[in-house]
Amino acid sequence: MPDELADHVAAIGALAEPTRRALYRYIATQQEPVSREQAARAVDLPLHTAKFHLDRLVEDGLLEVEFRRLSGRSGPGAGRPSKLYRRSTRQFSISLPERRYELAGDVLATAIDRSIRDGVPIAESVRDAAAAAGRRLAAGFLAAEDHGGQEHGDLERTVRVLTRHGYEPLRSGSSVRLANCPFDRLATDHTDLVCGLNLALIGGVIDGLRIRGVTPELAPERGLCCVQLHG
Repeated sequence: MPDELADHVAAIGALAEPTRRALYRYIATQQEPVSREQAARAVDLPLHTAKFHLDRLVEDGLLEVEFRRLSGRSGPGAGRPSKLYRRSTRQFSISLPERRYELAGDVLATAIDRSIRDGVPIAESVRDAAAAAGRRLAAGFLAAEDHGGQEHGDLERTVRVLTRHGYEPLRSGSSVRLANCPFDRLATDHTDLVCGLNLALIGGVIDGLRIRGVTPELAPERGLCCVQLHG
């Protein structure tokens, strides 16, 4: 399974190189995809140098490529399509410790929509939306593992998913404490709501992994996530 934090670090690290950063900034401000030649002229680079850095930005997920004839013509004599670059639709961010406020936002927005539409109490709606999000995290893990994760025990598989999503599990025998809360600031300001979200989300992960031997429970402890696991 890809390490999302490592991917984000690599992508943002690529922009530390001044030439690459200049190319990225130029392309990001253009309304239409640009060719290598356009990019090279814009930042005053030799074409072969621009090509190297542009392809690196594509490799790191910061740019995307398409092929199109700039003349607008087609058929014989229209020439070969040009390789064009545009800013990637992917988003990159790094926070240490890891925070997943977008995930919390998705859960809460889904819950509010349902509560307004169907008249479901908001606490119940949040729990249901969080559990569904947890099942999606588990499904992504199972798909990426290509079934190879089945060789691991139930608790270990749960730990692997939570590690990928910023919880920093600390295993001790058959119990696991979580050293990081991905929703830390929200949990500080809205403790009951967000701790309930966390419990339902992790329960959804366990359910999505089709595990019966791991139980999450609310067990707040200073400096740790409010949820603990027991195998």
